[in-house]
Amino acid sequence: MAVPKKRTPSSRRDRRRANIFLKEPQLVKCKKCGKPTRPHNVCPECGFYKGKEYINVMAKIEKKQKVVSSEKEEIVEEVKKPKKAVKKEPSKK
Repeated sequence: MAVPKKRTPSSRRDRRRANIFLKEPQLVKCKKCGKPTRPHNVCPECGFYKGKEYINVMAKIEKKQKVVSSEKEEIVEEVKKPKKAVKKEPSKK
C-alpha cells in the first residue's frame, strides 16, 4: 500500500482541486417553442427534438386534468353526503 513520505501542502492540494467545481448547465433555445432546454435532449415543454414529436405533452396534461377533476368530484360527493347524527346520552351527575 502506497503511503506518502511527506504531507501535501494545502496550496498544492488546492491548486489540484481548482478545476473541481460545479458548472451551470448549457442551455439552447427549443426550435419549436423557444423555451431554454438542454442540448441534445427532448424539450420538456413541447416534446419535440429535431423537428419530431417524441413526447405527446398535451396527452399527459389532459390525463392529469382528468385525474384531478375526478378527485374533485369525489370530494364534492363526500361533502354532499349527509352525516349521520350522533346521539348524545345525557350525562349522569
